[in-house]
Amino acid sequence: MTKIGIIRCEKNENKCPLTACFTCLEQKTQAFKDYEQTTLAGVFTCRCDQDNVEDLAKILKAKGAEAIHVPTCLFANKVDGQWIMEGGGLCDRLDSLLERMRQATGLPCVMGSAHLPEGFAPEI
Repeated sequence: MTKIGIIRCEKNENKCPLTACFTCLEQKTQAFKDYEQTTLAGVFTCRCDQDNVEDLAKILKAKGAEAIHVPTCLFANKVDGQWIMEGGGLCDRLDSLLERMRQATGLPCVMGSAHLPEGFAPEI
C-alpha cells in the first residue's frame, strides 16, 4: 500500500475541503490511478511565503509518505466547468517547490490529484 501525502495551497484552504482529492485517492482514479493501493499519510497547507515546504515534506515522509501530491488547482484552473492548463493555477512557483521537496525527501512529488485537465498525465 502506497502512503500518499498531500500539500495544498493556502489560497484554496477555505474554499475546498479536498473532498474530490480524497475520493480519487481512495478510489485510485485520476492522479492516483497508477498506484495499486493507496492510503493517506497526511495533509499540510503551504503558506505563500513557501519557506517551510521542505519541512512539511519531511514531516510527511516521517509519517510514512512514499509520494507527495499537490492538488490540481495549484497548476490548472477551472473555466466553464472544465479544468484547463492555460492560465495556470494558484501557485506560480510550483516547479521550484516540487524540486525543493524532492531534494529534501528523495520522494516522488507529483502534480495532480482530482480534476485533471484533459490530456494531462501526472508523472509518478
